[in-house]
Formats: sequence, structure tokens, C-alpha cells
Amino acid sequence: MELLSVPLKKPAEVDIAKPLKTLIQSNYQNLEADKLNAINEAISELNTLRNTAVWKVFDKQESGLELNYRYYDQLCSLEAKIPVQELQVPFKWKDAFDKGSIFGGRISLTLTSLAYERTCVLFNIAALQSCVAAGQGVDTDEGLKLAAKLFQQSAGIFSALKTLASATIQGEPTPDLSQDSLTALANLMLAQAQEMFVIKAIKDNMKELIVAKLCAQCEELYSEALRSMQRDTVRALWDKEWISQVAGRQAAMHALTMLYHSLVSKSNKAFGEEISRLQKAVELFKTAQSRASKPTLFQEYASRAARNLAEAKKDNDFIYNEIIPDINSLPGPGKAQLAKVLPMPAHLSEGFRDLFTALVPVAVNQALAACEGRKSELVNGEIMRLREATTAMNGLLSSLNLPAIIEVTASGDSLPPSLQEKASAVREKGGIGQLKDLIERLPELFTRNKEILDEAFRMLDEERDSDNQLRAQFKDRWTRTPSEKLAATFRANGEKYRTIINNATAADKVIREKFATHRHGLELLSMTADQLAKEIPSAGAGANSQASNSSAAQRLRSLMESVDTIKAERECIESELKSLTVDLKDRFLSALATEGVINEAAISLSEIGKVIGPLQEQVGETLARQQTLSADIREAHEKFVAESGVSTDQRDNMLSKLAAAYDVFTELQGYLQEGETFYNGLTEILLVFQSKISDFCFARKTEKEELMKDLTHESSRQAPVAVTPVIPTHHTSTTASAEPSASASAPSGMAPSPYPQQMQGIPVAGAYGSGGVAPGAGFTGYVPPPMPQGFNPYGTLPYPTAYTGFPPATNMMPPAYYGTYPGAYGGQHQQQPGAHQPGAPNPNNPMGW
Repeated sequence: MELLSVPLKKPAEVDIAKPLKTLIQSNYQNLEADKLNAINEAISELNTLRNTAVWKVFDKQESGLELNYRYYDQLCSLEAKIPVQELQVPFKWKDAFDKGSIFGGRISLTLTSLAYERTCVLFNIAALQSCVAAGQGVDTDEGLKLAAKLFQQSAGIFSALKTLASATIQGEPTPDLSQDSLTALANLMLAQAQEMFVIKAIKDNMKELIVAKLCAQCEELYSEALRSMQRDTVRALWDKEWISQVAGRQAAMHALTMLYHSLVSKSNKAFGEEISRLQKAVELFKTAQSRASKPTLFQEYASRAARNLAEAKKDNDFIYNEIIPDINSLPGPGKAQLAKVLPMPAHLSEGFRDLFTALVPVAVNQALAACEGRKSELVNGEIMRLREATTAMNGLLSSLNLPAIIEVTASGDSLPPSLQEKASAVREKGGIGQLKDLIERLPELFTRNKEILDEAFRMLDEERDSDNQLRAQFKDRWTRTPSEKLAATFRANGEKYRTIINNATAADKVIREKFATHRHGLELLSMTADQLAKEIPSAGAGANSQASNSSAAQRLRSLMESVDTIKAERECIESELKSLTVDLKDRFLSALATEGVINEAAISLSEIGKVIGPLQEQVGETLARQQTLSADIREAHEKFVAESGVSTDQRDNMLSKLAAAYDVFTELQGYLQEGETFYNGLTEILLVFQSKISDFCFARKTEKEELMKDLTHESSRQAPVAVTPVIPTHHTSTTASAEPSASASAPSGMAPSPYPQQMQGIPVAGAYGSGGVAPGAGFTGYVPPPMPQGFNPYGTLPYPTAYTGFPPATNMMPPAYYGTYPGAYGGQHQQQPGAHQPGAPNPNNPMGW
């Protein structure tokens, strides 16, 4: 028995490992080393699985199904865990029905869309199911059972593809993925599945009425398949014998309906009806063989019908003499559909094992990133409050020449102990030379980042110019999405990066100016103790010692200890703020599983507040204490000056400037180190950004080459379609129905930083859904990787907000148009038995399978 199987789409070799690793590296920066290694191994396994599965189908063996089931399931799992719009892999698949032309070349489509890859893999799964089903032997129950199962699964997949393909491919798909093509294939698979039930019923010698009902339904399903296959949009797709074979099998199923219904008539002793139905059966068997060009098609049953007719006529002529009624006046047997469009399960493979368990769903990853951003914003705000307050306190002490003014020295010309400590600390940290080195490295770091970003824009400009040139050359035939549209998000985020670099450069200028202002003081502090002492103006002997024992001096010493205590406390608070962690992964996963969405703002703000709240209280408390402490210091200083008669002279001014220079040294050193870390981190991110654009340009280049190849071979593929010939009379339906045809049954500390405050806020992809992909999927939804987290003075710049968020001509004469053979039983009143009436098979338990 020759059943039809769907041809397979041919893929192109592609490496998904490198782009996928780049994507995960840029979006999952906080993964532990062991998890990252496991993911890299999973990516390599997926790449191997792909290269094996997509070619294994061409063996047309059942073993190829499980491989493709596994690959498809992994794609579904991966789609839910990565921002698929960022995956720049050009997936190329050729049309399943196009055999090319004499000049070479086949219709193909290349898209950088994981959903498109999944669609094509799913098409091949359905096609392979039809191949395996068609190759089963119908002589055994196992063969019939497997064939029926696979044909029904194939019908279900082709039906699902009608929605999936239209959502995945916004442009014109290859003909095999068109709506009309997928509808015809789904109808054909369902009809062939029903035929398996017919054969099973006949083999099991089930009641004639049941067989007749099954055959009547099968004839209707073949009629629907034939109508959908003969639509003008798809008729040229099929092999030349497809339509004739479907037309033949439709007529044969009608003939079998007549044959088995005649046996019901015979058992009811309605001999005239028996003869009428047998006459129609013999006629339909001949028509079926003629249409299919197979004289042996259902020959066994045709011979049986002829024998039964001869016997019935003989008995009627000699015994019964009943009038033979018109076939169109006879009732039909009813219909029973056991073949169903099987829905796709959650996982196609048996014992599905997710390779990417270390990755969380995209929605959870986005929620985690947003939560981290909120935490960083609050943490950085509290750190800046502490640093601004400490800077203000240092300024107050410097203006009052504290604590130097109250320190007791053996000689008036000796350095105060506090200044000695500060100078020693500056020398230990490298002195002014270390600051110079850091400042001189900034232009190099800036230039490196600028060159990376400039190269990224150069690639985008080159790709755009090439696209525009070809669009001007081919005009309306250049149908792909313009580069300007696809690269809009790339360019927007690139400009954001450029603004970040420019703002950081402005911050570098502020640092240079502050360095220049305090350069002399920094040079002095970098000297040895003896050299520094020589540079300090002399004071009157015993000037400080005379006032050192006053009550005001004692009070100031106590207040200076309080200042040191507050500074130490703030260092601890800042350290705790920087090390603050909030892990809401499980909460987000639970919310997604139970509610289907994640209310990130509500969950994050509540949980972050619980963790950061106590530290915020400590920050507020230390700021309040500073206000009281500052007032006490001013009051005590005024009293000290009044009691001691000490006034500001040249020496005091120098000591004050040196104290301020020390504060600036500490401030600049911290900012420069953080700035260098910022530039280095930005370099890594820009390299990923450049790599993304490189992948984008490569994918566009591949797409361009494929489109140019198609346009080059267009003339060789476009041949005029011949006019459909008039249907010969011997190819028309037999007796016209006197009643309307029944419709086919369809399947159903420091100064405020001049630099940016934080590096969070980079956009993350919108929650992934199974909906459509924008034109040129894989390009338009690009989202840059997140910036480094934690306090960073280079990061106050606002970043992009989240994005919510890609008929063939033939040289063959078209087949003749065949009628759908509604025939007598297709249009007769179907007298269906009631629920408890004998002879009605249970569609939920077809023959005990």
C-alpha cells in the first residue's frame, strides 16, 4: 500500500556554540565558575546534537525522530531562558518541495531567529513522522498502530505550524511553510491516519456498518485534503502523482463505503439497495484506479464488489425481483471519525533532560537584573551621603587647622604628629608620582574604548551602505528589512555608550583640575619628613605648648577623637553597603510558576528594604551626630582661640593647605582607581557589544548573499504555468448527488564625585512570549549587556530603558483538477445511530488501541 510522505527541508551547516556562549556571557555575568562551565558544556552538546539531528532525518528511520525530538525540546527550553533576539545565528533552510532548476539553486530562507530554526525543525519532525508511518507494514497490528499514531501526530504538528510559522516569519515564507501548504498537509495526514483505522477494522472483521462509517469519514477527509491541495497557491508544489493518488484514494474510500454498506443491506434483506450500492462501488473502484493510474489499487476489494454484484443480480433476477433504487435516493451509513489531530505534548522526547538547568527563565533573569539595579541605586545613594558628609567634615577641620593647631610639639618648628602621619601615609601609597601615573593612564584607556566603539559603528555603517546600494540596484525586488530599521537599537545603545565615555572624560578633566589646584601641597606631602619640615614656616617657640593644656584644647582633642570614631564607623557602614546581597531567585521563580508573571517592583522593594533599612538608619544617625559634632567643634575652636590668643598666621595657613592636600590625595586616589576599573569594565562590555554587531553584520551578509543568489536564479525558476486542461468526462464524478454534499469534517568619604554614580539601568529584554517575532528577528530586539554593578563614580548616566520585547514557478505541467467525489454517500442524509445504538464505534477507544 503506497501512502504519501512529506519531503524534508534541507538545512545548512551552522555553528551555534560561539554566538550562544557570547550571549550567555553578556547576560549572565554573575554565574559561578562551575555553572558557567556546565553551561559551556551544554552549549557544545547542543551544537553537536543539532549537527546530528538535522541530518539524521534523511535516513528516514524512526531513530531520527528521537534525536529531533530532543533537539526541538532543547530549543524550546533555551528560548525561555535567553533573550533570543540577541542570538545572531543565520539559520538557513531550503524549501522542502522545491527541487531546483536546470540552472541550479533552490528556494531557501535565512533568518537569524531561533524561533525560525525551531519552526523548520518541527516541520521536519512532522515530515519524518509521515515517512516512518508510510513505511510501516499494514499487515501487522503493530505497524498499523504506529502508522496511525505517527500520521495523527504529524497532522497535529502541521496544524500547529500554521500559527507558529506565521508568528515566526513576518515576511514571505518558503512555499512549504505557507498557510495553504500546511493546511493541505495536515488534512492529508489526518486522512491517511483515518485510513489506518479503516484497514484495522477490516482486518478485525468488525461489523459492516462500523466499517462503512469509518470509510465514509475517510472519504470525506480525503475530499477535504484534495480540495486544499488543489488550491491555486499550492497546486504546483506537489509531485505530479500526489493529486491523482489522493483523488484515487478518495474514490476508493467511497467505493469501500458502498461495498460495506451493501453488506448491511444484504443482511437486512434489502436486495435492491444492495445491488444499487454494489453497482456504485464497482464504478467507483474503476474510477479510483483510473485516477491513481494504478490498475491494482484496491483490486482485491474491487473484485469482491464485482463478484457480489454478479451474485446479487443473479439472485434478484431469479428470486427476489426487487426494484433497484437510484443510488442518490438511498440513505448513507453515517460517519465515524477515529483519527484525531493530536495536540503537541509539553515535551516531544522521552525522559526530557534540560541541558540548561543552570539558566533561569528570561523573565526571572530580567527581574533579578532589575532588582540588582534597584539595590545598587539605593546603596550608591547611601554611600554618596556618607562621602559628602565626610568631605564636609574634612573641609571644616582644614579651615580651622585642626587637629594641628592643638598638637603639642617639642619645638614650635616641628611638624605636628597628625601631619607627620598624613605625610607618611601619602609616601607609603606612592605619593604624587602614583597619582600622576594613574592620571596619565586615563587617556590610553579612553582611547581604547573609543576605538572599539568607533569600529562597531564602522561595521554598522558599512553594512548599511551595502544594503542601501543593493536596494537601489534591485529596487522592489530587494525585499529584506532595511538595515537602518534593524540596527536602530544597536545605534541608540551605541550612542548611549558614547555619551558615557564623553561624560567620563569630563570627569577626568575635573580630576586633573583638582590635582593641579593642590599639586604643591601634594608635592610637599610626598617629601621626606626632614624635607617637609624645612618647607613649613617657622612658628614662635612654645606657641603651641602654651595653649596645649587649656580646657578648650582638651575639649578639641576629645572632639577630634569623636571625628575619628565617626569616620571609622562610616568605613564599616560603607563596606557593609557594598557587600549587601539580595537573592530573590527562588521568590521570582515561585511567582512566575504560580502567577505566570513577576511583580518585580513590589517584591524587590519589599525585600531590599528589609536588608538595607538598618544600614540606612545607621547612615541617618551618623549624619545627625555630625551636625552636633560640627557645632561643638566650632564652639570649642572659638573658645580655644580666645583663651590661647592663637591666630591664623603663615604657618597655620600652610598646615591647613597640607591637610586639604591630604584629603584630596585620598579622594583622587580612590576615584582614579575606580575610574580605571570602570574603563576596564567598559572595555569588556564594549568588546561584547562589538562582537554582537559583528555577529549581526555576518548574519546580514549571509542573508544578503542568499537573497542575491535567489534573485540571480529567479529567471531560471520562473516559468509560465500552463493552463489547466478541461477535465475529461471519464475523470468526473460518477452519479451526481441528488442531495447537497455534506461538508468535510475538519480537525479541530570624599567630595561628591564628578563621575556617574552607578552602572546599573542598562535595558534588559522584555519578557519573552511565544508571540510573533519582529521582521528580521534577531536584530531588532538587541539589548546591550548590563553595566558593572556596585558603587562606581563613573556611572550616573541614564541608560536605555527596558525594551518590551523578526508560489514557486515550475516547469512541470500542473496536474488535472479532480473533483472531490462527494458522490451519493457524501451528500446523503447521514443517519447516525444514537449513543446506545448498536454499530456505533467509540471514538475514544478505537478498536481497543
